[in-house]
Amino acid sequence: MVQSVLGSLILGYRPLWNRTRKLAGIQLYAHNEASATVDGGHLLRTLQELWSASSPPLLISAQTRQLLCDLLENAPRAAPWIEVRGEWLSDSAIYDRVKAAHQRGLRMVWRGDMDKLPEPEIARCFDNSLLTLRPEDAVAALQATPPRPGSAAAAAAPVAKRTPSPVLAGQMYENIASRALMEHCLDQGSAMALAGWPTEDVLYSLRHHPQQPSHAVIFKLMKAIDDEQSLETFEDIMGEDPLLAYRFMVYTNSAALGLRTGIDSLRRGLVMMGYSSIKRWLSDQLPHASTEANMQPVREAMVIRAQLTARLLDAGIENDLRREIYLCGLLSQLDELLGEPLGTILKRLPLSERIYDATVLRTGPYTGGLQMACALETDDASAIRQLCETFEMDLEEVNRALLRVLSDLEVERK
Repeated sequence: MVQSVLGSLILGYRPLWNRTRKLAGIQLYAHNEASATVDGGHLLRTLQELWSASSPPLLISAQTRQLLCDLLENAPRAAPWIEVRGEWLSDSAIYDRVKAAHQRGLRMVWRGDMDKLPEPEIARCFDNSLLTLRPEDAVAALQATPPRPGSAAAAAAPVAKRTPSPVLAGQMYENIASRALMEHCLDQGSAMALAGWPTEDVLYSLRHHPQQPSHAVIFKLMKAIDDEQSLETFEDIMGEDPLLAYRFMVYTNSAALGLRTGIDSLRRGLVMMGYSSIKRWLSDQLPHASTEANMQPVREAMVIRAQLTARLLDAGIENDLRREIYLCGLLSQLDELLGEPLGTILKRLPLSERIYDATVLRTGPYTGGLQMACALETDDASAIRQLCETFEMDLEEVNRALLRVLSDLEVERK
């Protein structure tokens, strides 16, 4: 039996977000040990088997030169985008392979700093770029942003021509830590996508407005109830918003409902309340619900973490446990949304101790899956390797779980 390439690689991921704040694709980090030579063609065939027409487009970011060389040599024309780091082009082996790959129609993405763009001859080989703005570029971009209409800044702004923005339309950007710069890149600069999201600054900018569940998710759930869809569908939709799930469980456990036993899962709450009561409660939430587009990637990233936690710990377990593990992942970042300690938040609910142990104490049977789900959101191969050793997780199984979750994500295609 041929050993799977997934046992020789350490994978990680980062979502790519577009102008509508929806998932546009996935950056897949692929790292191989110095001692292991990995067959890039085998990796591409494995991805092709797992990916469907509705799966997100992929940008493969090889973390070693050997793997990049192998991908450039073996990738067919229809392969996912292959990233090439700008500084690696000084290596003649990579430079020559890039030119040859371009000749056969491979789509490549140049990655590097704005001030180190490649010379025209090699730049022609790339379909797109993943750029990092220097601090002075970021300042120039923000100065080029027109003030919001009606603001004091707009009233005081001179009519003089504004300096042009350094942001190049149609390209991808990374390491964007500020909400204002993110909005400039996507909304004024017409960037194709951002790799990662300035979650911390988005949440900070909304600190004076208490976080509310998503208007779109509440509306979707109300429509599903109207359409008399299944209980599983209701549970899945409610699980698309960590705050809605939390609020629902707080409500089902409130004295107002007077239920004799604690509600420790979304499904149990849905069954105990009845659909007309759920719809009434949702109608009460709707007027205050959030329509803040910048929160969409924040919520969606939390949902991906929950899906990954459940998949990593899924060893043929029963549905109730799988739902509990999903809830563990979903609620693990509530402190960021609510601005108070996670332990305090979770103590309001009669949840399984396993959830509290994993999210707050970092102990118990779910902690390995949750910590691994967090580590896979990075390109930190050593942290992923260490977690595999600590929790005796099989690297191939971890990678397979990651790819299954990512391939199941859906993107809107124009």
